Amino acid sequence: MKIEFIDIQNYRKLKATRIYLGENETLFVGANNSGKTSAIDALIIFLDQRMKGEESDDTSRQRRIYTTDFTLSNWTPLNHFAETWQDPEKIEGDTLSQWQPHCPSLDIWLKVDVSEVHRVSHLVPTLKWRGGLLGVRLIYQPKSVENLMQDFLQEYSAAKLATEELPDRVNRKKLELWPRDLREFLNKKLGSYFEVKAYLLDPTNIEENRIPQTLPENHLPLKAYPFKDLFKVDVIEAQRGFSDPHSNNPLKGQSSLSSQLNQYYTRHLNPSDHPEKEDVAALAAIDEAKNIFDERLNTAFCDALGELKGLGYPGFNDPDILLSSSTDPVENLAHDATVIFDVQRTEPDQKKLLALPESYNGLGYKNLIYMIFKLIGFRDNWMRKGKAEKRRTEKDIAKEPLHLVLIEEPEAHLHAQVQQVFIRKAFEVLKKNVPDAYNTQMVVSSHSSYIAHEVGFEKLRYFKRHPSTELHEAPRAEVVGLSDAFGSPYKRNDDVEDTAKFVTRYLKTTHCDLFFANGVILVEGAAERMLLPHFIRHKFDSQFGLNRSYISILEVGGAHAQRLKPLIDVLGLPTLVITDTDATGEKTVKKKGKDVTVNGSVRPQRNQKQSSGSNTLKQWFKFDTTSLDDVLDKVFESKVVENARAAYQYDIDVEYDDEANENASEKAIPYTFEDALALTNISLIRKLKKPTGMMKKMKNACEEPTLDECAEAMYEALDNNGKAQMALDIIFDIDPQKLQVPLYISEGLEWLEQELHKASKDFVTEPLLTDGGFNYD
Repeated sequence: MKIEFIDIQNYRKLKATRIYLGENETLFVGANNSGKTSAIDALIIFLDQRMKGEESDDTSRQRRIYTTDFTLSNWTPLNHFAETWQDPEKIEGDTLSQWQPHCPSLDIWLKVDVSEVHRVSHLVPTLKWRGGLLGVRLIYQPKSVENLMQDFLQEYSAAKLATEELPDRVNRKKLELWPRDLREFLNKKLGSYFEVKAYLLDPTNIEENRIPQTLPENHLPLKAYPFKDLFKVDVIEAQRGFSDPHSNNPLKGQSSLSSQLNQYYTRHLNPSDHPEKEDVAALAAIDEAKNIFDERLNTAFCDALGELKGLGYPGFNDPDILLSSSTDPVENLAHDATVIFDVQRTEPDQKKLLALPESYNGLGYKNLIYMIFKLIGFRDNWMRKGKAEKRRTEKDIAKEPLHLVLIEEPEAHLHAQVQQVFIRKAFEVLKKNVPDAYNTQMVVSSHSSYIAHEVGFEKLRYFKRHPSTELHEAPRAEVVGLSDAFGSPYKRNDDVEDTAKFVTRYLKTTHCDLFFANGVILVEGAAERMLLPHFIRHKFDSQFGLNRSYISILEVGGAHAQRLKPLIDVLGLPTLVITDTDATGEKTVKKKGKDVTVNGSVRPQRNQKQSSGSNTLKQWFKFDTTSLDDVLDKVFESKVVENARAAYQYDIDVEYDDEANENASEKAIPYTFEDALALTNISLIRKLKKPTGMMKKMKNACEEPTLDECAEAMYEALDNNGKAQMALDIIFDIDPQKLQVPLYISEGLEWLEQELHKASKDFVTEPLLTDGGFNYD
């Protein structure tokens, strides 16, 4: 048995979102505010058995659903229902079936073998079921629509009447008493009028287009929580509180490692609980230690207790005072100093001379130990290991066949390397010594590129943001499996399979911050990768500038950028592809002392029958690259394909001040990023005092008598494999803040900035009459 997929509806941005879970681990990734945490919250709220009033080991605040958890746009129809309740002839929303499409819900689809029918008999909708999928909807709905209508109208009418009776000097339009609408009424009373109910779903009616099925009218709910004895749900929540040993807020409750050891000892090891043969020696030692300590306590307190007798206590009928120690090892384990860290790394039988209490260990590793031990406790409590087995009652006789572990942002307070250790070992810990008949599924939400880097591509679920596109419609999230970015593995041809392998390997060799970015910039070389952050920081730092967004800059090389297109399309992120035209044409070279005409890389020039060798422009943007002139003439609109825009060199105006054309602007076509940067900053380069390396060659080129000779000299310098060094020379010789951004890159960055600004507008409030679009302002 395992969870195949879940459907979350009407919960925050998750209007109707299907998420497929992996057999073992599933990692939720995505940019900020994309819905990762909402998905985990929904699972916790609807599935965590604490919500059913059962005993919990976690003392953290139990989660509830609030009015703000309803998808924002759903309050428009719900408030409309309440408006119609005031007119008996126009009443809407007076039945449960009208409310259910607007209420938060979670559909759980289990994949169950027919041999497990005895476990799920209460979930089987028909006698024809022979194994496969079984679905249950948990929905947060009104307990009684009739009572809700009656109580709301009573409060609303009273507020309206009170407003009408206000003195004339009071502005009635500005003073509105509670409740002004249904949402305001439920802000205070939601828990009193709503409850979670469970409904069986039809396995034969699963929509292929990922649309959750509609409940039939008058569909009866189940009488009890449907997953009791099927799921064991455990949660590690985000933002665990660890503190400095000198902090005013010391560790409390379940946050310390000692408390976790204490809890584990109580459940599984305590020799006083159902003592066994092996426990007798431990109990005898505890009893002997208690007697010795009691004798010492009474001797030490003899004088102090004697002073009490001078006060008339104890009297003739009063009992004497004796001190008896509590040597319960469980209680002792709860103290911070009980767990120590052996600095000396001594052998087990040696005295620990150099040891510190747990509060003095590094937070990163202490948190790792804490969370791993918590997972061990989850597993052994599920498996009723040790003394927990003997405490089982008749109601607790069967172990749940499925263990669902939900982990929120494990990177909180974990160092980068420790994050990788945790995600590598977490599932391994959960499955250790667990029989094959029992399944574990671990779901993790994370914003860590280090964690994403460690997890297989097929385990990632990307939360893709969709901004509002219709008037008063809320933004939504879509979840995609990244392993499907290149189509089904069973339908790929060799080229697609090679592309999938390349992308997977490439992401494994780089940071996976691509999955958490708002926008993407793909570049060909190291120079662009090093200098673009400077351009963004100094030239695009306005209120809505790129410097205020999370941008992932990836260096992919000109021959492979187009291989990322399927992944970029799936992510749906605005993507700027900075590339070179790679001009090619006939040129004369010397071979064996003779001039030979060959076809190869050339300095780009007009009307020379040159072509473009850019695979990116040809394969991604579908340009006809046989004519370089046509590529250079492309208008702005043709450089945009779906969510991506190409930025490459074309003719720029250069004020060169050469001898032939003094103070005149001339045209030049850069060959690559480096000479485009140099041609854009000629005056700055000419002022360099003692340039080195490639910058010295650039300065010499800028001192050529004509612009054409300057461009030729730059081409010759860069053609000798000096491009990689130039970025370092620029950073050494010039303050990047003073550099002017090459025009083609500046235009691309402006486009990316505008796209991110559009995407940041979550809610459309006014229709735009032009171009059939919408006004995001």
